[in-house]
Amino acid sequence: MKIRNKDDDGAPHGELTRSLFRFYGAALSNPGAATDAISQIAREIGKSLSGKSGVQPEKGDRRFQDSAWESNPFYRTAMQGHLAMRAGIEGWINALDLSPKDEGRASTATSSILDAVAPTNTLLGNPAALKRTIETGGENLVTGARQMLEDLQENGGMPSMVDKSKFTVGKNLALTPGNVVRRDPEYELIQYAAQTEKVHGTPILVVPPQINKYYVWDLAPKRSIIEFLVSSGFQVFIVSWFNPDAKQAEWGLDGYVAALERAVDTVSAISGSEQVHLAAACSGGITTAALLGAYAADSVDRVRSLTLMVTILDTDEIADTSMGLFANLDTLELAKAASGSQGVLEGRDLAKVFAWLRPNELIWSYWVNNYLMGESPPAFDLLYWNTDVTRMTSGLHGDFVGILESNGLARPGTVEIGGRSIDLSRVTCDAFVLGGETDHITPWEGCYRTTGLLGGKTDFVLTNSGHVQSIVSPPGNKKTAFYTGATGDSPETFKESAKQNEGSWWPYWVKWLEKRSGKKTEAPKQPGSKEYPPLDEAPGTYVRIEA
Repeated sequence: MKIRNKDDDGAPHGELTRSLFRFYGAALSNPGAATDAISQIAREIGKSLSGKSGVQPEKGDRRFQDSAWESNPFYRTAMQGHLAMRAGIEGWINALDLSPKDEGRASTATSSILDAVAPTNTLLGNPAALKRTIETGGENLVTGARQMLEDLQENGGMPSMVDKSKFTVGKNLALTPGNVVRRDPEYELIQYAAQTEKVHGTPILVVPPQINKYYVWDLAPKRSIIEFLVSSGFQVFIVSWFNPDAKQAEWGLDGYVAALERAVDTVSAISGSEQVHLAAACSGGITTAALLGAYAADSVDRVRSLTLMVTILDTDEIADTSMGLFANLDTLELAKAASGSQGVLEGRDLAKVFAWLRPNELIWSYWVNNYLMGESPPAFDLLYWNTDVTRMTSGLHGDFVGILESNGLARPGTVEIGGRSIDLSRVTCDAFVLGGETDHITPWEGCYRTTGLLGGKTDFVLTNSGHVQSIVSPPGNKKTAFYTGATGDSPETFKESAKQNEGSWWPYWVKWLEKRSGKKTEAPKQPGSKEYPPLDEAPGTYVRIEA
């Protein structure tokens, strides 16, 4: 892959360092702001001690659910003091007249520190943990210490989020019947068995991200989008990426796009359909978009529709998110250098980065549960999948960093794949773009910007869920909803005029696909074809390779 016209002039090298110095400079030049903040915190603590403070945790803050936080004066003061300190420091940063980006970085960094020192993370400061210690005679702490040692040895020092002993791929995960019909160095191609007498003429090829296992698309019965598509009369194929190590360090985006081209050819040959639907998510969406750009450069018309889930192609939008605030050129180059020296980017390292974006939810809640309460981590299939990570080759990681630095997919002619210049405005097939309202990894506003990049008709759907939950959204969950409407100039105008729909977006997507799938044909009786005979039963072998 090549990046053309990369503009290095004025690139914000040293952004984090400069933000830090600007923060210190503003704090030193405006000591009154710190004095005001300290006074505010002291006043609130004084009110709390006298029982007159009205400070309360935000709705949904599960750290302070125990009744002792209200009934016990010591704990009530500790809670209100912590919250007052947080509000005071946020007010102090706001008063420093920093740029939005510097203020965001300072606020995110201080929030992480304040979350870490919350009283709920200590035994004496957590009434529920203290009661459990008295009830069990300290057995919970013995169990917690043992689990902490296990995490130090086996989980990189992070509290375990899931009881891994409850899950096995192929036994209670990834169970939809199918067969591996192609095995290349980069991937296994799985064809799922038809579950209807007739099937839609246009098959679906699913392209998962390269950083996690594919089976989030086939998590468990009744929670599998693959199962839902097959039972809706679609021929479904999926790519199961090989879990690389240092020997595959040179694999880059060129190679992955070429691999997808072979997968499309195979799906066409088996199904007899010249065109396919492509559905992809996250980094799989970036790879798929690059494939369509390459097809457009060659005037190849192989794709009937494109579905992109929680995928950001125009990276300008992530600049002001919690991830984007720290994903500047310095950190990107450091990450690229690290993966380059090791040959791969470890998925566990990336998972840590994502966890620290939401420390209360993804770190400290498990710290309390596992170490203070002495409870086992929960047995939840989605969390198991989240910890079943893969590695990414340094070649592909470097290419993704290059695209992010240059915003190359949003700038026609900047990215070159296999000698083909990428211009996504030349991609004219219909597109379905999905974003998640509470997605902290690929903010939905960034996903929405894809609607302005592609050259065909694009529909946008917004779920009320996070990054992964937006994909795993089976019908029947009363808490889920999604927004539909006309796309406009901005995500804000979309949201203002969008219609809220209760339930899962899966049936809505199926209807969208059906309109673009031609006449139904007899379902295949056997997997594969003479040219591509079945090699193994799903879920195959690549998915079982551990990182």
